[in-house]
Amino acid sequence: MCVIQSVNQYLNHFFRSNNVSLFKSNVLIYLLFYFIDIFPKAQNVTWSSLNFKTILMWSPKPTNYSYTVEFSQVGQDRERTPHCIRTMAMECDLTAGLKKLNAYYTADILSEPMRGVSSDLVEFPHATTEKFSPYYDTAIGRPEFRIEVSSDKRKTTLHVEDIPTALFVDEKRLNIRDVFMDNLQYKVTYRKAKSTGKKEKISKSSIIELTDLDRGESYCFYVQAFLPFRAQDKQHGEISNIQCSSEESPSIFEEYGMGVIAGAILITILAITAIIIVIVMCCRQRKRAVNTGKERLPLNGV
Repeated sequence: MCVIQSVNQYLNHFFRSNNVSLFKSNVLIYLLFYFIDIFPKAQNVTWSSLNFKTILMWSPKPTNYSYTVEFSQVGQDRERTPHCIRTMAMECDLTAGLKKLNAYYTADILSEPMRGVSSDLVEFPHATTEKFSPYYDTAIGRPEFRIEVSSDKRKTTLHVEDIPTALFVDEKRLNIRDVFMDNLQYKVTYRKAKSTGKKEKISKSSIIELTDLDRGESYCFYVQAFLPFRAQDKQHGEISNIQCSSEESPSIFEEYGMGVIAGAILITILAITAIIIVIVMCCRQRKRAVNTGKERLPLNGV
């Protein structure tokens, strides 16, 4: 209003006659609508989506105006969500509105008067988002998993928990396996605890079996969701926390197996038996030699 007053004083100074009063009034009306009804456009408009919880964010914080969000599937009619109409907030949760997950959506953030304030503007300033698809663009969070080592230490199994999403069907919360189904894979990266060399394995299952590990060695693992059908920069989910298996020296039975041990015992018994036989035979031969020598000696007094 200070601007309007300044302009009014300026016009009064230059336009003293009645023949320009109409012009002055038109200028004032134009300036009034210009400074009151033209609101700043939303800026820095971004989609933020994690595990299918999708929020539209923007700036700046409104002062004497508000924001209204309109969104639509590309090529379809626009919709509004009640909690994002003439709001003073700088974000809008559109999770429930994006019903067709593999479709692409756009949104407009309109700068409008505050609630209860009218305006003669037909079209309000607005900012339009880039296209967004929950199925192809939402980020996937950090999975949890547990390590299971078989009793013979020959197999290590990782049991990955499929991450829950913000989506519900019939009051049941969906996880990412429910959404992506066979398109969901997991990438596990592992290494020996005392080494820096890494190996990777990709599994279509949430149960990942590893059979190429050295028995008794401690290994460290981390897991992330892998979606190969996506654009390359959106294929991998967040990396899990690193977990390591315990280091155990395998027992002799685990290391060599019962067959090898039984064979070794048999060979040892046979070797001992052979040695005993040789010793017995040597003793007998020596005894015979002694007896033979005695027989050859002459009898006393003969």
